Amino acid sequence: MTSTKNLLVELFVEELPPKALKKLGEAFGAALLDGLRAAGLAGEGSVLNGFATPRRLAAHVSHVLAVAPDRAASVKLMPAAVALDAAGAPTAALHKKLAALGVASDPDTIAGLRRVAEGKAELLYLDTVVPGATLAAGLQKALDEAIAKLPIPKVMQYQLDSGEGAHFQPGWTSVHFVRPAHGLVALHGADVVPVQALGLVAGRQTRGHRFEATFDPVVLQDADHYERQLAEQGAVVASFAARRGEIVRQLAAAAAREGLVPVDDDALLDEVTALVERPNVLVCGFPREFLAVPQECLILTMKANQKYFPLLDAEGRLSHRFLVVSNISPADASRVVQGNERVVRPRLADAKFFFDQDRRRTLESRVPELARVVYHGKLGSQGERVERVRLLARRIGQELGGESLAALADRAALLAKADLLTDMVGEFPELQGVMGGYYARHDGEPEAVALAIEDHYRPRFAGDGLPRGDAGLAVALADKLETLAGLFGIGQLPTGDKDPFALRRHALGVIRMLVERDLPLAVPALVDMAFEAFAAGLADARGELTHFLYERLIGWLREAGYSAQEVDAVVALRPPRWAELPQRLAAVRAFAALPEAAALAAANKRVGNILKKSEAGDAALAPAPDAALLREPAEAALAAALQAVEPQAEAAFARGEHTASLQALAALKAPVDAFFDHVMVNADDPALRRNRLALLARLHRAMNRVADLSRLAA
Repeated sequence: MTSTKNLLVELFVEELPPKALKKLGEAFGAALLDGLRAAGLAGEGSVLNGFATPRRLAAHVSHVLAVAPDRAASVKLMPAAVALDAAGAPTAALHKKLAALGVASDPDTIAGLRRVAEGKAELLYLDTVVPGATLAAGLQKALDEAIAKLPIPKVMQYQLDSGEGAHFQPGWTSVHFVRPAHGLVALHGADVVPVQALGLVAGRQTRGHRFEATFDPVVLQDADHYERQLAEQGAVVASFAARRGEIVRQLAAAAAREGLVPVDDDALLDEVTALVERPNVLVCGFPREFLAVPQECLILTMKANQKYFPLLDAEGRLSHRFLVVSNISPADASRVVQGNERVVRPRLADAKFFFDQDRRRTLESRVPELARVVYHGKLGSQGERVERVRLLARRIGQELGGESLAALADRAALLAKADLLTDMVGEFPELQGVMGGYYARHDGEPEAVALAIEDHYRPRFAGDGLPRGDAGLAVALADKLETLAGLFGIGQLPTGDKDPFALRRHALGVIRMLVERDLPLAVPALVDMAFEAFAAGLADARGELTHFLYERLIGWLREAGYSAQEVDAVVALRPPRWAELPQRLAAVRAFAALPEAAALAAANKRVGNILKKSEAGDAALAPAPDAALLREPAEAALAAALQAVEPQAEAAFARGEHTASLQALAALKAPVDAFFDHVMVNADDPALRRNRLALLARLHRAMNRVADLSRLAA
C-alpha cells in the first residue's frame, strides 16, 4: 500500500470578521477533507484538525496519499449495432468515440469491449482503469471548492500587484474574498505541494503574532510542526478551541482572585476568541458611581461595545470590576489596563445619562406618542397595536384570575411598549421590556405591573425563562397572539426557512406558556379572541393559524422526548387545553406498556374503519345500543363490559387521572376479541346492523377520550 503523509494547508489573510471566524474555520477544514476524500487521496481514517485565528484559516489532515489509487471504470459507448458492421468490424462511429476517450482502436481493444443486453438493445462498454489523481491536482480542486463554499458574510474585491513578490501568481489583478489574502502554505509532510489560490502560490512560510512573534516569517519544517512552531516562534495559539479554552481558564482564574465570577456568554467568548491570537486576561475597573445604573445596561454596553467580561458577585450582582482579553502580553500591563478603563468610562457615562434622562418622564406620558410609530403598513401604528394587546390581555387575565388580574394585565399592556420611545432602548434595543420594568418601578407602578412589562417579551429564544407572574403571562400571551393573528390575517406566513417576523418563535412561546404553566385556557378560544381584537378588514385566517400552532406543538412535543406515535395519538383528538398534554402523553405511554395495549389499539383502528365505512351514518350518534337486540352472547358480553368499564374510565378522566382512565380499558380486551371472533357486524337485518354499529360507536367513544388509540397500532 502506498505510504501516506500528513497534509497542512493554510491561508494567511488580514483580520477576519470575528463573528464569522469559527464557522469559516470549520467550513474550510471540512470542505478540504471532503475534497481530498472525493479524489481518493484521504480515507475514512484521515483525521481533520482545523485552525482559525484572526489572521489565518488552516487545516491539518492526517494520512494523505501523494497519488490516489487507480480505479476501475466502465464507460458506456453505444449500441453494438451502431459500433460494429455486419462482419463485426468497428464502424467509423466507434473509432470516433474511442478516439475521443483517448483509446486506440486496435484489435485488442475492440475484442475487449463488453456486451451488455439492456432491454431490446445490446450495448458496448469499455472497461478501463482511471489513473489516480496526484495530490497537486486533487488538492488544487479541493482548495478551490473549499474557498468557493466558505460561508462568507460579505465578499471583498481587492487588487493585487503582480510585482509584490514571488508568493503572488503573476498576472492577477482582481480577487474576491472575505479579506485580502497574503500567504498560502501547502505541505505534504515536509514537501511543498504546488497549488495556487487567490493569486498566491503555495510555500512553507507564514507569519506569527503581529507584535510578539520571535521569528518573522515563520518557516515551517513540515505539516506536523505547524501548531508548535506558531506557538513557539510566532506567539500564536492556532487552534480556536485551544485558544477559547485558554481564555476560559484565564477568566476563571482572574475572577477567582477577585472573589467574583465572569458573566456566562458563549457568543461573547467565541467573538473574543476570534479577536486575539495569544490571549492575556487583565483585571480592570470603573467608578462605583455607575453601579446606580441598572446592571443590564452596564453589562450590555461592556459586552456589546467593548467585548469586556463584566464580573458578578455570588448573588449575581454586577461589581465595578471587569475583565479584558488583551492580544498583547507586556511586562508591565498597567498602561493596557488604564487604556481600557479610560475607554469604558464614556460608554458607562452615556448609559447613566440615558437612564437619568428617561426617568424625567413617566411611561404613561409616552403612550400617546406610540400612535406616531408605525408597527406595520397593513396593521397600523404601535398605538393601535397596544389597544389590541390590552383587549386580549384583559380577557386572558379575566380567565386566569378574575377582575383584579385583568386590571393588572390591562395596565401592564398599556405601558409595555412605551419604553420603545426611551433613549436607553433607542441605544440598546435588546433592553426593551427590561428598561420598561425599571421605569415602571420608578413611576410607582405596582410590582406586578413592572414585572409584567419586563417579562412580556418572554420567552425570547429557546430555553429562555417564562414570565414570572400571572399578569406577565397574560400580557405575553396577548402580545404573541396579536402578532400571530395580525400577520396571518395579512398573509405574512412563514415559508420554508424564511420567517422574518419570528412567528415560529412566537408560536413556541404560546405553547410553552400554556403547557409549562398549566394554564386552563382553550387554544381555539384564544385564536378567536386574537382575531376579534382586530377591526374589520383583516382576513379570517383562524384555521391556518390553528393548524400552524398544532404543527408547532407536534414538533415541540417530539423534541421534548415523546415518540411520534404518542404525540400523534394525543394530538389527533385536537385537545383544546394544552395544559393537559403532559398527563395525556404520560397516560398513553403507560397504556402502551400494558400487555393488552396492542390488541386494543388494533381493535380501535378496526372499529374506526368500520364506522367510517358504515352506510348508517347516524348509528354513531346513538346514545346506547338496544339491549333487546343483543342476540349473540359475545355482543351482550361486550355491552356488559362497557357498562362496567365506561363509568370508571369517565370518572377518572373527569378527575384528570388520564392514566387510570386508559388503564381501565384493559378489561375490554377479552370481550372485544370475542366480539370480532363471533359477531357479524354487517348483519343482513338492518336493525341488528344498526344496533351493533351503535355498540361499536359507544366502544369507540369510550376508548378515545384521552387519545386516539388507533395511532398506537402497528
